[in-house]
Amino acid sequence: MGKTITEKILAKATNRDEVKPGDLIWADIDVLFTHETVGPRVFAQSFKELGDEIWDPDKFAVFIDHYNLPSTIRHAEVIKFTVDWAKSHGVRHLYRLSGPEHQVLIDEGFIRPGTVVIGTDSHTTTGGALGAFSTGIGSTDCAFALATGKLWLRVPSSFKIVWDGRLSKGVMAKDMALKMIGAIGHGGATYKACEFTGPLIDDLSIDGRITLSNMAVEMGAKSGIINPDAKTVKYVKERTDVPFTPVQSDEDGEYEKDYYFEGDDLEPLVAVPHNVDKVKPVSEVEGVKIDSILVGTCTGGRYEDMEAAARIFRGKKIHPDVYAIIMPASWQVYREIMRKDLISVFLDAGCEVTHPSCGPCAGHLGGLLAASEVRVSAQNRNFQGRSGSPESQIYLASPMTCAASALAGTIADPRKYL
Repeated sequence: MGKTITEKILAKATNRDEVKPGDLIWADIDVLFTHETVGPRVFAQSFKELGDEIWDPDKFAVFIDHYNLPSTIRHAEVIKFTVDWAKSHGVRHLYRLSGPEHQVLIDEGFIRPGTVVIGTDSHTTTGGALGAFSTGIGSTDCAFALATGKLWLRVPSSFKIVWDGRLSKGVMAKDMALKMIGAIGHGGATYKACEFTGPLIDDLSIDGRITLSNMAVEMGAKSGIINPDAKTVKYVKERTDVPFTPVQSDEDGEYEKDYYFEGDDLEPLVAVPHNVDKVKPVSEVEGVKIDSILVGTCTGGRYEDMEAAARIFRGKKIHPDVYAIIMPASWQVYREIMRKDLISVFLDAGCEVTHPSCGPCAGHLGGLLAASEVRVSAQNRNFQGRSGSPESQIYLASPMTCAASALAGTIADPRKYL
């Protein structure tokens, strides 16, 4: 019997010929990262008790992305503690104003096919888009991993999720993600390695693949992984000269479940409050009055997302009752939208273009929602109180649907604006 990509990566990380689902292993880590909210301020004491020495400074990164720029004294103090700790421990990769860690790790070449990537954030699954086993851990595990370079885990079984066909105009990878989450459920893939494959996955851009892997955790997945192809290898080699060895699933690999989805008949989708798996066609929620939209964050803030939203906005004005936040996922994305002059498109439409951050998505700063306010957002979660008041409402949608809704003042089908 053949092996899945996940089993092959984890076998290599344990120096074994093979591993199988359910095995308990100690895996060698290729990349470890953390951020200010659950990083050193939480695990510093535990790490000190483990020797207070980083196992490999070249493989560890610290991000300031949830509280930047600080809007409260507490946020500022947390950032100062994190920065001071990083400097005192010789951290070589400290990113203070870089934007959401998941995109920056990709931009900076940390994520490479065939590697094990661990981070103290649930959306660490993002790295699976480039063929890495990439998963989130807690702060205590981070302290141990930071001291030893190893992680204890159970080898997950795999779900094979096949996508066929092609996407129609106005439909994006975010709609694919919502389709899967709606079908499988918010806990339907708990501790599974969700492997996305099929002709439509092959056709997707790297930006689109990243969106799928980012959202895999909303099904409960341990990872959301895509077999690397020539497109992946080229993308990664443009960002790093660190050698890597891609691996692929065998054709006769064994999967716990198979799912099949068709792209041809997919339409724009919306996840309604307050669960990511409460997914409806946009036609069923059109006309719901909104107060704001957000295009950005680690889920909907890549260049492809920015360009898609700009296509909707170009030459038009947002509804006077709506405020629109445009938040690129990293400074690299920001520079690209500057180079292509998309910022002018956003500003001319009446949008606010802000710096890369996790802010409004994570509910920490910038663009929070008041009671009764309604937002359509390209972010990854719409939990009650996620982005402000527990009496507010968040609808999740693609960047195109967000932009169309900003123009209409209500939830709108983007296909009408193309």
